[in-house]
Amino acid sequence: MIVLVQFIVGIVFGLGLLLSGMSNPQKVLNFLDLAAIRSGGWDPSLILVMAGAVGVTFAGFRLIFRRQRPLLSDRFQLPPSQTLDWRIATGPAIFGIGWGLAGICPGPAFVDLGYGSPAIALFVIAMMIGMAAARMLANRQHRGSMAMGQSS
Repeated sequence: MIVLVQFIVGIVFGLGLLLSGMSNPQKVLNFLDLAAIRSGGWDPSLILVMAGAVGVTFAGFRLIFRRQRPLLSDRFQLPPSQTLDWRIATGPAIFGIGWGLAGICPGPAFVDLGYGSPAIALFVIAMMIGMAAARMLANRQHRGSMAMGQSS
């Protein structure tokens, strides 16, 4: 049942990206090109899509957390720490730089795989390698801190 729900949510997310045009890297780059404001070439649609997503997410979280537990799990999966550390600060910065340079991020990249673009396929492969490397590094750091008797 959980896999079916994840699949449906993924389809809805992908359709949202397609319908909003956010799977098109050029549309994202046109938003990030602030110099184009003067010439009228700037595209503000990304901020409207983000505002809509934040609104839906805010309302959804307000409704969800009224429940004692999630529908398909025994407890809510919340981060154990609410303090800001270097991972929380640098991760989004790297994500934003990559998004700004390429005009694409993970969600739209998976949607765009359907177009059969070799450039998108290379992006997804590089992204997966980066994710695997980050996970291996985090695991190694965790094992090292556990061996020294520290908790992370």
